[in-house]
Amino acid sequence: MTLSDTLPTTLPPIERTLTQLDLLRLSRLDPRGLPPALAECLDTADVVDHTDIAPDVVTMNAECRVQDLATGAQHTVRLCYPADADPAAGRWSVLSPAGAGLLGVHCGGTARWRDLQGRAHAVQVLEVLYQPEAAGDFTR
Repeated sequence: MTLSDTLPTTLPPIERTLTQLDLLRLSRLDPRGLPPALAECLDTADVVDHTDIAPDVVTMNAECRVQDLATGAQHTVRLCYPADADPAAGRWSVLSPAGAGLLGVHCGGTARWRDLQGRAHAVQVLEVLYQPEAAGDFTR
């Protein structure tokens, strides 16, 4: 038996939770421009009222601290809409592979995605530093 025989052939599904407001706003984006990972998230995530979302879930415009599981490096990132994206400044578009992977992940959970070259990436959400819903800001 080799090590590859003991590894799972598929990864377990990521538990994701979205707010009804985020789902509505994201559903208004051009469906032709949605990455498959984001479309799947919108179809399969648990959806709750924006007033009932746990404060440790990455929602739209949330800021969180993540740790790259390959390098151990920690980063602070904000999940945002495409117009506000600036990856160099830590603002990840929800339409990017990384942003789509992060949406709806709970603190302690792992966001996984493949970059445009097909390389696998994973970060663990260490802390949600700011979540609009927890702050009572429902207009973001």
